[in-house]
Amino acid sequence: MIRNNWTIEEIRSIYYKPVLELIHQASTIHHQYNTTGEVQVCTLLSVKTGGCSEDCSYCPQAARYNTGVEAHKLMNYEDVVNKALDAKNGGSTRFCMGAAWRNVRDNSDFDKVIDMVKGVNAVGLEVCCTLGMLTEDQAKRLKEAGLYAYNHNLDTSDEHYGEIITTRTYDDRLETLNNVEKAGLSVCCGGIIGLGETDEDRIKLLHTLATRAQHPESVPVNALVSVKGTPLEGKEKVKVWEMVRMIATARILMPKSMVRLSAGRNDMSYEQQALCFMAGANSIFTGEKLLTTPNPDFDADKEMFSLLGLTPRESFKAEKEAVEI
Repeated sequence: MIRNNWTIEEIRSIYYKPVLELIHQASTIHHQYNTTGEVQVCTLLSVKTGGCSEDCSYCPQAARYNTGVEAHKLMNYEDVVNKALDAKNGGSTRFCMGAAWRNVRDNSDFDKVIDMVKGVNAVGLEVCCTLGMLTEDQAKRLKEAGLYAYNHNLDTSDEHYGEIITTRTYDDRLETLNNVEKAGLSVCCGGIIGLGETDEDRIKLLHTLATRAQHPESVPVNALVSVKGTPLEGKEKVKVWEMVRMIATARILMPKSMVRLSAGRNDMSYEQQALCFMAGANSIFTGEKLLTTPNPDFDADKEMFSLLGLTPRESFKAEKEAVEI
């Protein structure tokens, strides 16, 4: 039964279960609601890098931090479409374009992104964007251009949020998610662990996601990639058991969502990633970079898929199944 009325106490009792029991429960639910062994393969491309006015403490693209990331203007249309073709040839079925903007503006750059969405959609990939805050009208324009999903992470709990970001509020983020839903786009929304938050912050983040009227279609679970020059430089790496616990709890709370094993995967062995898949992860980003941080390349993931017997999820599977019904 899909629920949207989880209590903090219920989530807490799930989250703190002995880890093997937690994995077993999550795996059982995963088998019930999804095709196990099937993993959605996504590629994330930074189409506009650096120079962002935000102060997200983890982000190397913030203009106020000296991280060595060079600011680049918006990529041109042909280069983006060629990258999408490369991603498709590498096995990806979803292509996400990220721009280091605080919010979308109604200008020529947004017009260019609209054209990129149309071009990538024509390639036959599910198109996702993460462009910062946007209005309902902007979300509708993206939808009309062929956008499939919009990513806008909450990052952490409402209570811990102000320790990580001050240039926009938690309510700003929730408003963007609501605008995305109103436009009929799929919501991709998750968080980052390793930001100095407590387990209670992680539980509250999951509560916020799992009690939305509609669960996010995709829930990325990121481990902080500590970048020199950011306020979170030198933070201790997240342990694999923390990722497993977060993924398993998300799977139990949101049975049909794509739970994405995201940032931090570059530091994980195949065995550690296998634990995450057992716990209910069924989506990854592949390609050499996640915006500006390292990520396993296509060949490494191809080897892992072969070893673990995983198969890529086809594009637009949910829509195809709906038509068949």
